Amino acid sequence: MNATNSPKVVVVGAGAIGGLFGSLLSEGGLDVTLIDVNRAHIDAISMNGLKIVGYGGDRFIDIKATTDPKQAGVGDIVIVQCKAMHTENAVKNALLVFGDHTVVVSFQNGIGNEEVIAGIIGEQRVIGGLTAQAAIVEAPGVVRNYSDLPTYVGEIFGPDVGSLTPRIEKIAQIFSAAGLNTHGSSNIRLDMWIKLLGNIGLSATSGTTDLASADMIKIPELAATIRCAVNEAAAVAAACGIEIPEAEKHDILDKLTSTSAGTGESKSSLCADLRAGRPTEIDRIYGTVVRYGKEHGVPTPTIDTLIAIVRGMESHYL
Repeated sequence: MNATNSPKVVVVGAGAIGGLFGSLLSEGGLDVTLIDVNRAHIDAISMNGLKIVGYGGDRFIDIKATTDPKQAGVGDIVIVQCKAMHTENAVKNALLVFGDHTVVVSFQNGIGNEEVIAGIIGEQRVIGGLTAQAAIVEAPGVVRNYSDLPTYVGEIFGPDVGSLTPRIEKIAQIFSAAGLNTHGSSNIRLDMWIKLLGNIGLSATSGTTDLASADMIKIPELAATIRCAVNEAAAVAAACGIEIPEAEKHDILDKLTSTSAGTGESKSSLCADLRAGRPTEIDRIYGTVVRYGKEHGVPTPTIDTLIAIVRGMESHYL
């Protein structure tokens, strides 16, 4: 990674979180280029800048954007933020942005994205990440930001797992200085599983009800379903060697359903996919937990049911 405090950042996947993070870092003074396959979205950004609306105020942010990885060049830090089911193809198509000293981080939904990326470019260049931020793409070139909740990075492979290494501390400092509230984590896998619990509880329920997080939790039957799904995922995590304290399970739901933090006003990205007639990340977010559950003999009936309902909704257009 560039030894200066102004690394070149490339974002592969400039949707909601990718676009938001890239624009915030660009607004904070970093050299950022967005890459995305959605030409209408990229054309709108190239013509007008990326428009951020909602939290932090409405404004246009001038930022480089392209559909061609060759135009982006090699990044010191590459953020991979496409939909989880497109990770392999996106990374392979963008190989030109990964240099020998590039550090790659994913803030994608679900677990296992880092393993996919590492399988292509090697573990030594990949770190783990997660965010509590919420955002949606409202139109080509327009992203709504809901909050300023923290983002985390940490070592996920090799002998440095469990340590706050210099590169982790440096990336957290650089991102935070540029306006993206980022912290180093010494146990990023635990943090990622805790975030996954929130996704398991809220993504499919939001998608199948078309409700925001804060509205769902007010409905007793729906709140009970959310808690059951979270408890099943936590049991699978425990079987995989990741013990999640009871308080942490409640804390992540409180954060993601909070109206004061802004995240409770948002609907899930899975909801946006269903409404737009796009394939969802149901297999990568929920299916992975179910597969781990089967491997360890942990039943997941609530999660199985949520998958089945989403599959039924997808059948109308896929």
